[in-house]
Amino acid sequence: MKLRLPGLAAFALAASTVSCAGRGAPAAPNGSGPASCAGGTDTTKVPLNDLGSGCYKSYAGGLYPGGSNTIPSTHLVAGFAAAALIQPLDTNGNPSASGKYVLLSIGMSNTTQEFCSDGGLPGSCQSTSFMGQAAADATVNHTTLVIVNGAAGGKTANQWTSATSVEYDRIRTSWLTPLGLSEKQVQIAWVKVADAGPTRSLPDPASDAYVLEGYLGSIARALKTRYPNLRQVFFSSRIYAGYATTTLNPEPYAYENGFSVKWAIQSQMDQMAGLPGDSRTGNLRYDTGVAPWMAWGSYLWAAGTRARSDGLTWVVSDFAGDGTHPASAARQKVGALLLQLFKTSDVTRCWFLAGQRCG
Repeated sequence: MKLRLPGLAAFALAASTVSCAGRGAPAAPNGSGPASCAGGTDTTKVPLNDLGSGCYKSYAGGLYPGGSNTIPSTHLVAGFAAAALIQPLDTNGNPSASGKYVLLSIGMSNTTQEFCSDGGLPGSCQSTSFMGQAAADATVNHTTLVIVNGAAGGKTANQWTSATSVEYDRIRTSWLTPLGLSEKQVQIAWVKVADAGPTRSLPDPASDAYVLEGYLGSIARALKTRYPNLRQVFFSSRIYAGYATTTLNPEPYAYENGFSVKWAIQSQMDQMAGLPGDSRTGNLRYDTGVAPWMAWGSYLWAAGTRARSDGLTWVVSDFAGDGTHPASAARQKVGALLLQLFKTSDVTRCWFLAGQRCG
């Protein structure tokens, strides 16, 4: 199957009015829940990028506010500004023509398998993974950009929430240092995390989606503390888990993981607009250096064999035996989506592609 991927990385202002009739909606972040999706009761899991002005359990669709899949203009301008700061640095964090900047992955087993597959250094990743595909693409910047896989099996969301976590120590000693790199050169991150064994789904106030949203806020701050020159973070949510044979992270939690990402990013936008944001995420202001600029990475969920509007599907053979971890075919799909995102987005291509400059 050839994926049609229009608009996945096109960041522009779009407006869409969300209206979902219903009642009894639980609290949710500003503009992302019942405030704009008044108590709808549809429980059908539709990909967020196709849900648009529809709702899931009273929660509005779209990757961004208003049922839109495109970044609001103010946040887009901030994304440009963040990209303009990305430049080659030496290991002390000083600008250097011979320096490097790092794109780092953060997350769990699915993340490492999709990003690199074997957790290896550049040059040793499976060809179908994102790093493998990027390494084989002549248009990618192979001079000053270094892509590093910091994700690892079993490293669930709560293990990344503190800047003093041993996971960040592991990345420094096992990956950055052997490559002659330092933490001061990490300037972009791709984050895909989840919880193991979730038991409460939306709209439960203690649902995993809400808990995970809080973790994402903590992770953003931890990353900025650990990597002081971090400019951009791109969050992705889970791939489909309808074939899962274990309780590790089945549906509907994989699907609802997308709302966690949506709400965390919106909380940052709300705070920057002078609104209180969502208390679950904590402070995410990028103008004070507390957090990096945040946006969606590739959105990866589709309803099994029911094709998404861009053609994405997930079939049984895409997965390992547990129906949760990606087999080679799924890794290739995720890798291709990430590659297109970074190659075509207005806020990434200047640092991702060869011969480009930011700012």
